[in-house]
Amino acid sequence: MTDPLLTLLLILAKLGAVFGVILGLAAYLVLAERKLLARMQLRYGPNRAGPFGLMQPLADVIKLLTKEDFLPATADKWLFLLAPGLAAVTALLTFAVVPFGPPLEIFGQTLPLVVVDLNVGVLYFLGLSSLAVYGVALGGWASNSKYALLGSIRGLSQLISYELAMGLSLVPVVMMARSFSLTEIVMAQEKLPYLLLNPLAFLIFLISVLAESKRTPFDLPEAENELVAGFHTEYSGMRFGLFFVGEYINMIILGAMVTVFFLGGWHGPWLPGVVWFVVKVLAVCTFFIWVRGSLPRLRYDQLMHFGWKILLPLSLLNVLVTGAILLGLN
Repeated sequence: MTDPLLTLLLILAKLGAVFGVILGLAAYLVLAERKLLARMQLRYGPNRAGPFGLMQPLADVIKLLTKEDFLPATADKWLFLLAPGLAAVTALLTFAVVPFGPPLEIFGQTLPLVVVDLNVGVLYFLGLSSLAVYGVALGGWASNSKYALLGSIRGLSQLISYELAMGLSLVPVVMMARSFSLTEIVMAQEKLPYLLLNPLAFLIFLISVLAESKRTPFDLPEAENELVAGFHTEYSGMRFGLFFVGEYINMIILGAMVTVFFLGGWHGPWLPGVVWFVVKVLAVCTFFIWVRGSLPRLRYDQLMHFGWKILLPLSLLNVLVTGAILLGLN
């Protein structure tokens, strides 16, 4: 029988390791995005802080920590202070169920490379992605500013709308894998990734997670030329930074989910499984950055039209067709 204390210590150790890696990766993803966008725009990115600008994330953290933390006089104090942390924490908690490699054999014991292997991992992911809405909604509402409120209302309706298509695009994945466990979904893709078996579900999920990340061309909740800075207009200092930490952590999480559901997770030739997983996640994150540097922002009516009239019917149709094909094969 496994010692409960040892199991708890193992979970905490894996949680700490994942927490450190994700925060470090998020910091340098900001630098990678700034450099990549700079090259796409024929200019230099950050290159002064340290060799090749590698100390820029540290400089940004010091700047944010030392800036004045401003609290608007008419804001709802506790909700205003809580919202940025809520945005970052919900993104971090999602990674608890992500399997980032095959189980390891250490001293005759099997060590799963996942913090907690839940048998309802898909539902856990969808539940936490729903909770992430509260960081945007509360941040804008508690600021007591019309621009922040408009940004939070936009974010709320956008996230709810595209979450429907995102959830329905995962139904065929669950049907094919016959499991809600993320580990079992990855193991079911040992021969072929679901990207090849169901490309329409992959396309719908990819567009939906782009909208979930609130990044160009779906950055309507911020829309600086319309709403100053949207839902985080009144934030400053590290609380302003927390919203962006949450955004880049969320970008890594969504890249990991695309990898788990459609790109075969850790499966790949020659290289270790963990390396394949990281390479695939970074490839998806690079795609997000490339899209940001290439496409203009949608109008709000175009955004909602695309979500409700195109993605949602397509995802429903895909569920029916996949179900019919699986039923016929069985």
